[in-house]
Amino acid sequence: MIIKSLELADFRNYDSLHIDFSSGTNILYGDNAQGKTNILEAIYLSATTKSHKGSKDRDVINFYKDESHIRTYLEKEDIEIRVDMHLRKNKSKGIAIDGQKIKKAAELLGLLNVVFFSPEDLSIIKNGPAERRRFVDMELCQLDQFYLYNLNHYNKIVNQRNKLLKDMYFNSSLRDTLNIWDSQLISFGSKIIERRKLFVEQLNDIIYDIHKKLSGGREELLIKYEPDVMIEDYEKSLMAGQERDIKLKQTGTGPHRDDFSFIVGDIDIRKFGSQGQQRTAALSLKLSEIELVKKMTKDNPVLLLDDVLSELDSNRQNYLLSTIGDIQTIITCTGLDEFVNNRFEIDRVFHIENGKIIPNNN
Repeated sequence: MIIKSLELADFRNYDSLHIDFSSGTNILYGDNAQGKTNILEAIYLSATTKSHKGSKDRDVINFYKDESHIRTYLEKEDIEIRVDMHLRKNKSKGIAIDGQKIKKAAELLGLLNVVFFSPEDLSIIKNGPAERRRFVDMELCQLDQFYLYNLNHYNKIVNQRNKLLKDMYFNSSLRDTLNIWDSQLISFGSKIIERRKLFVEQLNDIIYDIHKKLSGGREELLIKYEPDVMIEDYEKSLMAGQERDIKLKQTGTGPHRDDFSFIVGDIDIRKFGSQGQQRTAALSLKLSEIELVKKMTKDNPVLLLDDVLSELDSNRQNYLLSTIGDIQTIITCTGLDEFVNNRFEIDRVFHIENGKIIPNNN
């Protein structure tokens, strides 16, 4: 799968855009705040229905307009596929594949798999558990529609249960309905725990070798899943925590509180690793994500690198770019010197200035 071209209308700082990509390495360069990342964001939206920044639809629409359009042309096995996305400030987004409107955004997921890598991802190891859960969720939602279904329902039930806990403060008789939500929470939550456990096992099969090579043979990395509650203890723990939940007016047990640890030797590098160890582990994680997508989909993802090379030393840069191989890659950067100096192969270059793109074919 590759992205052939992208068209934008009233998206972020772009009034209008048409860009044709190479199937190899594409460079988007220019000063900061010119719109490079906005192009990657539009691609990510086309693949996942969500912004990688967590932005709402209304925030990506041009400030002076009420709606925005993204049109992405894909190619898979010589067949062209068109994805249209209609974003509106006051309504839910509309999505069509080859002109046929889809009823649920979930129908889009898996059509185009992308791996997004930004400087913020280098901090995923040392930051809070919410970011690690988000990484796992975003990847699994692209790869597994059952996981997406279960996660969406679980999150809705957590929100509804939390609302009930707040309403119970004014009406204690509502407590009789709490067990109804609890049984649904356990049903969907258990499926999430099960799938996350398998996901970590699949990642560990891949990341061990990658990290060992990336660390020069000095380190062996193991990811450990730390579920907030085990499936067999779920019901008991939820019941035991009901009084606490009522007091705090929020659900304190379940996979929305899970975490993932990263172990090198006997050290949890989330807490005790050096910055270099944490950044190397984060890079290993992203490279493993690429390989996992290949393995599970029998297809290549599209790799989006958002100004991340400037954050890596030359050895890590070389390792990352040498492992890309035949993957379509779209890279943003502020200048071309780092590529020219390292003699990286570039297939197409675009200079971005104030929401305008000037193609320069190499």
